[in-house]
Amino acid sequence: MRFGRRRSGWALRAMPAPVQAYVVAVVSLALVAGTATAFTVAVDGADVLRWGVLAAAAAVHIELTRHVERQREYLRVAGAPYIDLKSVWSFAALIVLPPALASAMVVWTYAFAWWRIWPSGRPVPLYRWTFSAATVLIATQAVVAVLAVGLHHYPGPPAAAPGPGLVDMAVLAGAGLLRWFVNTALVYVALVLSTPDVTARTLFSNAGEYVLEAGALALGALAASLVATAPVLLAAVVIVLVALHRGLLLGQFQLQSRLDAKTALASPSWWSQATGKLLATARAHATGLGILMLDIDRFKAINDTHGHPAGDHVLRAVADAIRGEIRHEDVAGRWGGEEFAITIPGVADEATLLAIAERIRRRIAVLDLTEFTGTAPPPPAAEARITVSIGAARYPAPGVDTVDDLVRAADAALYRAKATGRDRVCLADPGPR
Repeated sequence: MRFGRRRSGWALRAMPAPVQAYVVAVVSLALVAGTATAFTVAVDGADVLRWGVLAAAAAVHIELTRHVERQREYLRVAGAPYIDLKSVWSFAALIVLPPALASAMVVWTYAFAWWRIWPSGRPVPLYRWTFSAATVLIATQAVVAVLAVGLHHYPGPPAAAPGPGLVDMAVLAGAGLLRWFVNTALVYVALVLSTPDVTARTLFSNAGEYVLEAGALALGALAASLVATAPVLLAAVVIVLVALHRGLLLGQFQLQSRLDAKTALASPSWWSQATGKLLATARAHATGLGILMLDIDRFKAINDTHGHPAGDHVLRAVADAIRGEIRHEDVAGRWGGEEFAITIPGVADEATLLAIAERIRRRIAVLDLTEFTGTAPPPPAAEARITVSIGAARYPAPGVDTVDDLVRAADAALYRAKATGRDRVCLADPGPR
């Protein structure tokens, strides 16, 4: 699991002082803990051979998925944790190899991935990559203590007999949970320090993917047994990981790329594509389609007076209000800045479209600005409310044949709503524009 926003170079000195201190402390702790456990179990030739087999399998896995990993990095939501499937190999090494070689596997997978995934023009800063490896190293040392006490044979694969085997599997499950908890806690502290305005919603935006991480640790336990009994079958583990990357993970991150990071509404391009399909359906079945263009009133003043974090809270609150007033078949997107676009299929007439727009406007109008800023605005008191202006346009209408036509019509109505006093809904004028 990794953290942070994309930057270039080492760039740690550009981060706030608490982040710098925290990163240095975590990396130092990883070095101390790794050194302390390195000499607790002797390393023999068989251990070195197993390490080499696991390292080769990890290299093949990273090489075959490096293009997917690069896309995942570019597409992911800034500030959200990042599920890392390299843990298969470091967890397998943790089970069957002495602590020194288990730590070496963490260093190897991160170093090889850094070299192969980002051969040039790296958008991921080195300090973040180093910090991520350090969190895994600290988690590794914590798990060493659990395995040394709980496993029947440590280091080594789980026992084959049913009774001892079940006990070993329970110990491995606990070890995996501990590894996840230590790693996640260290990363979340870094996220909060580096992104003070990060929300719990962002931190847990990919909570469903923790199932993938649990699956990766289970594959790690399987790989540990295979490297000790049938190393050639590690190829099957590599195939499973490649399939997960290409069939599941990339699809999830491509879906994320269709969403606006701040509001989780559709991105402008995705909203336009979806609206184009809905317009084609409306044309084919001779049904109505409505478009609402919505703009937050005096949003620049909110940012200038209270700061951009408060503005981001307002954007999310407005997005949540929109979601609460539309149907599953409607499409809401963030058009840009403080402007939103909503597509409403099956609108029977203009009166219905105006009623929907009024319902959205009234729901947003009850939002209290002080809830997001913590301070009362200057007079007049009306400025304590968050208000929006809305322009509405409907298909079919004269001069409206494309999505661009609808957007222009609704946008013109939006500007008229702004010009006539804000906090109101205006319907597009009929006729060509």
